[in-house]
Amino acid sequence: MYNRRHFLAGATLAGLAAPAIVRAQGILRDFPFQLGVAAGDPASDGFVIWTRLAPEPMERHGGMPLTNVPVEWEVASDGGFRDVVAKGTALARPELAHSVHVEVAGLQPDRPYYYRFTAAGERSLRGRARTLPAPGARVDALTFGVAGCQHFESGFYGAYRHMAREDLAFVYHYGDFIYEYRQDYLFDDGLPIRPVRQYAQRALFDLTDFRTAYAQTLLDIDQQAVRSVHAHLSSFDDHEIRNNWVSDHDNWKLGLDKEDPDAASPEIFMLKKQAAMQAWYEHMPVRRSLLPRGGMVAAHRELRYGDLMAMQLLDTRQYRDDQPCGDGFKPACPDVFARDRQVLGKVQEEWLARNLARGGATWNALAQQVTMMSLDRRRRPEESEKIVNLDSWAGYEVARTRMLSRFAGLNNNIVLTGDEHQNFCGDLVLKDKVVGAEFVATSISSGGDGSDKRVGTDEWLARNPELKFANDQRGYLVCEVNREAWQTHFMVVDKVSTPVNSLSKRATGVVERGVAGVKMA
Repeated sequence: MYNRRHFLAGATLAGLAAPAIVRAQGILRDFPFQLGVAAGDPASDGFVIWTRLAPEPMERHGGMPLTNVPVEWEVASDGGFRDVVAKGTALARPELAHSVHVEVAGLQPDRPYYYRFTAAGERSLRGRARTLPAPGARVDALTFGVAGCQHFESGFYGAYRHMAREDLAFVYHYGDFIYEYRQDYLFDDGLPIRPVRQYAQRALFDLTDFRTAYAQTLLDIDQQAVRSVHAHLSSFDDHEIRNNWVSDHDNWKLGLDKEDPDAASPEIFMLKKQAAMQAWYEHMPVRRSLLPRGGMVAAHRELRYGDLMAMQLLDTRQYRDDQPCGDGFKPACPDVFARDRQVLGKVQEEWLARNLARGGATWNALAQQVTMMSLDRRRRPEESEKIVNLDSWAGYEVARTRMLSRFAGLNNNIVLTGDEHQNFCGDLVLKDKVVGAEFVATSISSGGDGSDKRVGTDEWLARNPELKFANDQRGYLVCEVNREAWQTHFMVVDKVSTPVNSLSKRATGVVERGVAGVKMA
């Protein structure tokens, strides 16, 4: 194994074989793989492997020269790399922050592989990922994880170290990988507390800003740990760009007139979105088909796990109509029931309908960002009028009803959701008929340490009989799926205000095959 000590610090570019490619070794001032490695978008014959060369991650361009750099990659059937089954060289380009996305193919189905990278005489951390079963193959069991919402300042990522130790086929990350703002104070029970650590920048505007936010997040060693051992299905929600954005709407001040002069116009906002989506792509282990084009990312895609599960990964941000009633948590206005308002957009919804109609799997899963249940959000007895979350499906009742109507013709429907910074689960109900189940995953760190129950949780549960469980701790979900039942375990940590914490299983929700509702184990 090479390392930087084998090369002279004064090495020059005189050894370049081609003008635009760095081939000299020892040209980098520090270890180039400081942001770790990751794999994602697994298939039955392979997956994507990712890294980014950044010897000085918090510096402009990551401390890299503004030229292409060759990166060697290897995939092996064993952790010692005695049996290398695929290898090659990819170019890390400055246009993409020297990130590398290799789409590995030709592997065997349903087995683990190991991968690593080498550049400028340095070797990366070893990563591990598992391929999916062959299409249509009989599969009796699957275990995977769900996580997201990881505000860097609100808490440490110790939950990810626990997740890295789980035996999982993959992890679905629903979004909010970064947050677009820095806070000098957080609040606990209304009292100010200092953030456990701070983002480098107060706000994000251009491509350099967004790259810095991802670099700072990926320097977290617990974040690196979970990405190095589990292939990820990466999505995005709102904070990758701006709180509660949809389509070309900035929506930066909830509840205020959308003509507020401080909000970006759609034209300006789309420039910011273009930069944000490029930075997201540069740091996620996703396929080239998700490379932004004109600021748009074709993020919706399907994963089929043999004949056991068909998972549809949805995008609930890019094609959605602006939130009704001025957004926020408030009583519904007439626009909530407008017939033409979209959550997924016409094209994505038609794509989803075709996939659901194909059948061929025991379980139908939708992996998405915002809650599908229409819940009464009142938590105090004195609140007289029903309150809904207008940034969820509850703000788009016709589109929501149309989705639930599709579920009514199917069996074993599971919706996986994030965004809420709390755990809960319940039944999806259409005209008094239960047609599916929804599991909402809490945050990794957003919201701070939390507690077993938020203030008013008992009132909230009483107002919403479809809800079966609610909890306000941080953590992640582990879904255990077999042919007869789907179990979702709510894994929680005792605190995120310290780097090391304790993990426990807070509750388990169960959906039996052929029985649409959730029951608690």
